Amino acid sequence: MLQPQRHHRSVRLGNPRAVRAATQRRKARKTRARYAGVTRTLTMLTAVMLLLMTYVVLTSSLTGLSYAVAKAQANREALQEETMRLDDRISALRSDDRLSQLAARLGMTEPARLDVVHIATPRVARARTSFPVLSSLAGFFAPAVARQQ
Repeated sequence: MLQPQRHHRSVRLGNPRAVRAATQRRKARKTRARYAGVTRTLTMLTAVMLLLMTYVVLTSSLTGLSYAVAKAQANREALQEETMRLDDRISALRSDDRLSQLAARLGMTEPARLDVVHIATPRVARARTSFPVLSSLAGFFAPAVARQQ
């Protein structure tokens, strides 16, 4: 039998670094491709879980707020009721009939003569500031109502 003859000639690669880099890139690409399906699945599950958790958080927040609103409304109604009760008590205590009966019990009578005394308002000396520049600047910051007087 005849054997095929092989010529052992050395195949010289152009640049061994380039070949090594190409091999490493191929290995990395194959590794990424192997886990691409798992990565996509986990990414989708994470996105769905994130949306569900956001929904749960928003729903619980809404529930808490609705309880707070209901409590505030109940508190408001209680305060309005108490205000009405206190207003009735104030009007009863201020009634002229009640005050006249109380005055008669204490022995108070209407005065025979009315005297009106006028008290003059005291004059207050204005203190002079040591920095007139600062007081003149204060006019810029005074309200418009105060400037008209």
